[in-house]
Amino acid sequence: MWQVLLYITGCLVVMLGLLVVVKGWQYRQGFGWCTSQASMEGKVVLITGASAGLGKETALDLARRGARVIMACRNLQKATKVLEEIREATGNNLVEVQLLDTSSMASVRKFANNFLKNEKRLDVLILNAGIIGPSKLTFTDEDNEITIATNHLGHFLLTNILLDLMKKSSPSRIVVVASLAHAFDEGFDIDNLNMKKNPYPGSLKTYSYSKLCNVLFTKQLTRYLEGTGISCNALCPGVVGTEIFFKGSWNILWLFYGAVSKFSKTPLEGAQTIIHVAVSEEAETKGEFYDNCKVTDSSPLSNDLVLARKLWEKSEYLVDLKPEERHY
Repeated sequence: MWQVLLYITGCLVVMLGLLVVVKGWQYRQGFGWCTSQASMEGKVVLITGASAGLGKETALDLARRGARVIMACRNLQKATKVLEEIREATGNNLVEVQLLDTSSMASVRKFANNFLKNEKRLDVLILNAGIIGPSKLTFTDEDNEITIATNHLGHFLLTNILLDLMKKSSPSRIVVVASLAHAFDEGFDIDNLNMKKNPYPGSLKTYSYSKLCNVLFTKQLTRYLEGTGISCNALCPGVVGTEIFFKGSWNILWLFYGAVSKFSKTPLEGAQTIIHVAVSEEAETKGEFYDNCKVTDSSPLSNDLVLARKLWEKSEYLVDLKPEERHY
């Protein structure tokens, strides 16, 4: 009997493997690619989380286009090695690394204020840094849930502080790296961004909430930026096999990475939509959501403008936004 069960199990495993391969092949056929040849000479680009994966590939591409690229990263040792690779590959010595941890509002303020002292313009702000948080509820030193802080609150504060400089540099762009995971929004509670009211929903659910925050932030910011010459768009880079899976909880690593790696985009492929929204004339839009270098629909909840405004107000409270940091 056990031989029959073993045979059936083996057949099911083979069939599942073939299904993953076929679905992976189908998924890869739909990849979008940035075809713009736009030069970025004379432009200043700031990319958060640029020491690996999507951020690294985006920095490399924009450096090739001649931009001055500031890689804002948490791990300076790792980022410096990437910086050397990019300079060697592109011959662009205008690329540099600066310390920024988006989970820390103190770090964001220090970085942003130094940036304003040293830079005369900012043409493209790419909000890319992100994590899939730990399996247990974790708070930062400022008492913010770490995934929401890293993926949303830090970027919210950074953008607000830099907005005046971006207005002076207009036309300029803000590129928000979100995810289709924002659509997994069941249970989202604007008054529970720190996950203290109810049992912790887990790292995946919290990640999806943070990505919904990214899209809602894009929608509300677009309303505030009307007439300024600044465009703000969100995007999904796709399913990308990056180290974000290794930084999450064990279930992310073991249950998802093995399957994802069979049909996911490479970091270079995943970065294409980021690059497209940052440089392409076709992406001179406002408040849109991009996937595979094309405008697509985001979830119904992400288009709730009342919710977007409430999130903005809640975010202002959580980051303790100062009057001098408001530029909208």
